[in-house]
Amino acid sequence: MALPVLRSSNTVNRWDPFREFEDLHGRLDEWLESAVSGVPVWSPLADVSETADAYLVAVDLPGVKREDVSVELMGTTLAIAGELKEREQAGWFRSRTRRRGRFEYRTTLPHEVDADRVEANLNDGVLSVRIPKSEAMKPRRIEITGN
Repeated sequence: MALPVLRSSNTVNRWDPFREFEDLHGRLDEWLESAVSGVPVWSPLADVSETADAYLVAVDLPGVKREDVSVELMGTTLAIAGELKEREQAGWFRSRTRRRGRFEYRTTLPHEVDADRVEANLNDGVLSVRIPKSEAMKPRRIEITGN
């Protein structure tokens, strides 16, 4: 069940409480994989938005090269993984808060998508993925007949 939520821009968006559980499940999977493999994995920040004909995913990946990231779509699950490689540094670190190493981001989209037309590009440290909705999921205008 989706409930309407009023945002500050005076637009109404649907809030799906089950999506929160899916996100939590994904984060727990990442945490467990890190614990089992012994290799720390971090999850980059991302926005997922929806238009009438596609889902748009923007993932912050500053410093990541195109060849160091992969994008996979399995059904309605989008998986982005890669590695932020260590840069050579002169001297030693006094403080270190930047992320590095392996990362993973996963999200489950609510409806069927057209996997053959997915587009991804990496510009200015942001990976943008456009995932078109399946034709069956796009809204259609239905003509009303009768008297």
